[in-house]
Amino acid sequence: MILQEIYTLANGVKIPKIGLGTWQIPDGEDTYNSVMFALKNGYRHIDTAKAYGNEASVGRAIKDFGIAREDIFVTTKLPAECKGYDIAKKCFEESLSDLGLGYIDLYLIHAPWPWDKMGMDCTEGNIESWEALEEIYESGKARAIGISNFAPEHIQPILDNCKVVPMVDQISFHVGNRQEHIVSKCKENNIQLMAYSPLATGGLVNDEYVAKIAEKYNATIPQICVRYCIQKGAVAIPKSTKEERIISNVQVDFEISDEDMAYLDKK
Repeated sequence: MILQEIYTLANGVKIPKIGLGTWQIPDGEDTYNSVMFALKNGYRHIDTAKAYGNEASVGRAIKDFGIAREDIFVTTKLPAECKGYDIAKKCFEESLSDLGLGYIDLYLIHAPWPWDKMGMDCTEGNIESWEALEEIYESGKARAIGISNFAPEHIQPILDNCKVVPMVDQISFHVGNRQEHIVSKCKENNIQLMAYSPLATGGLVNDEYVAKIAEKYNATIPQICVRYCIQKGAVAIPKSTKEERIISNVQVDFEISDEDMAYLDKK
């Protein structure tokens, strides 16, 4: 079953191929219930971020569900606007406290620039933040560290200055948005790709192009989108608050043919 399948990161840490994304899910009952639904139905990877404001609810649901800590994988992130060594350390400790799970499985720099200043050159701040993440990793408080939304021009300065190569790059990746320049850079450096918004933030849910393939496999469009990401070697983290969709999104124990993958690549 796909929910039991894993990738192995460069440092040997195992990461489930599918997780629940929690972006845009409000803190409190909505997040708590979504995580509970996911855990109840076999998910073992939850993706959150300090910027989402829902880490406490994610942590509370995991603890209340009663799963052994070593059986759940939790990803969270340093806010995009927080650049520098000291603030990275501070934000990590806050996330660690809010989650209340003892350690974090994967900690990412959320973006190479603040969201309200996209394109800004934050190279120095990213290098300083990465130094903090390396120390956090070496302390054992995070089992793996990485980046998010980093393109090759953001990745290279990290590679030029790091002791520990990023293990993951979490990017927007889906049918119609393959970001091949980033994928190539990650492959060259053994950086695991993680696909957020595999359904294009809902933009593909009624897509007629993808629907042709979904019909062929007797699958839903979201299932094709998630399976596509996995066959591209990415971790997929679809988001939903509805239990039936949380279940449906991971019913992807089928194989899309090379011919049909090529068709989807042309989207």
